[in-house]
Amino acid sequence: MTATTGERELLRGPHRFTELRDALPGISPHTLTSRLRQFERHGIVIRTAYAEIPPRVEYWLTPLGEGLREVLDAMATWAVAVPDGEPAVTA
Repeated sequence: MTATTGERELLRGPHRFTELRDALPGISPHTLTSRLRQFERHGIVIRTAYAEIPPRVEYWLTPLGEGLREVLDAMATWAVAVPDGEPAVTA
């Protein structure tokens, strides 16, 4: 998971771990946990654990993380504009 994929999901609001995992097919739970911890260390994500049974943990973007919205929107716009298929090779 790159920084942008996890954050893109969190731009829609808080998510539980399983919601993030389901929204990011192909990512292992270990990798997702590692990335979320990294985002938390860098002040991009806040992790909130609730004392419930079963335990509930939610991830939120911090104001710093929210600041990535414009960058992520621009990347999404660019991705839509890129043509499908193999790139042309020029010599």
